[in-house]
Amino acid sequence: MRRPLASAAGLFRSRWWTIGFLVALAAWGLHVGALALAPISLVQAVISGGLVFLAVLAERWFGFSLGARQWWGVGLTAAGLAFLGFTAQGSSSHSNYSIAAMVAFEGGLVALGSLLLLSHKVQLVRHRHGAELGAAAGILFGVSDVAIKALTGTVPGDFLTIISPWTLTALLASIGAFYASARALQLGDGLSVIALTAVAANVSAILGGIIVFGDPLGSDAFAIALRSAAFALVIAAAALTPAPLRAAGRQAAA
Repeated sequence: MRRPLASAAGLFRSRWWTIGFLVALAAWGLHVGALALAPISLVQAVISGGLVFLAVLAERWFGFSLGARQWWGVGLTAAGLAFLGFTAQGSSSHSNYSIAAMVAFEGGLVALGSLLLLSHKVQLVRHRHGAELGAAAGILFGVSDVAIKALTGTVPGDFLTIISPWTLTALLASIGAFYASARALQLGDGLSVIALTAVAANVSAILGGIIVFGDPLGSDAFAIALRSAAFALVIAAAALTPAPLRAAGRQAAA
């Protein structure tokens, strides 16, 4: 972080990093289009299905060894997020929001992400800073997604509204997430870090949809209870995804 331009140049000298970034850039364009057409909670829940695809690619193409614990973690996370998507209600894009709710929500996420970025200063569990940085990156990606969702309600009708605090918020959050994600991948197990980043981003954005944009949690008490249980499942499953502490410690020592 002390040499951001040199660090970015070094990353893009890696062929795989550059290929991955270009794929992510194309996916981001599709993501923005989806945010303009559908509720953010639905969009993020659908995207979460990629977690299972991630696990297969990591094992078959890139030589990662996945234990039963990690397969369960990835599978349950994807299942919980997919359930949230399939039970989402409403056909409108849900782009209207309260400025007070937006500021409070984004500010809370930025504060939480910043604490995770600085977690190495007060680290209580050794060999987990990579996972903490991955979660911080995901939260910052969530900040960016919520800000972009706010912009989709105004920019298509008046392009000049892109000159907005939410544009700056999305830009700064994306830059912070970029560096946090890169450093997390240097320090932690690749699959665990990517999965935690994805889960943190999706959960943050889904909560933003409910809290900021008024996406319905459910039509009745039973539906609300089911979707709340799905949120709890996602959080519990995400805890299964990182490698056990002992294994993580051996990897760091090596």
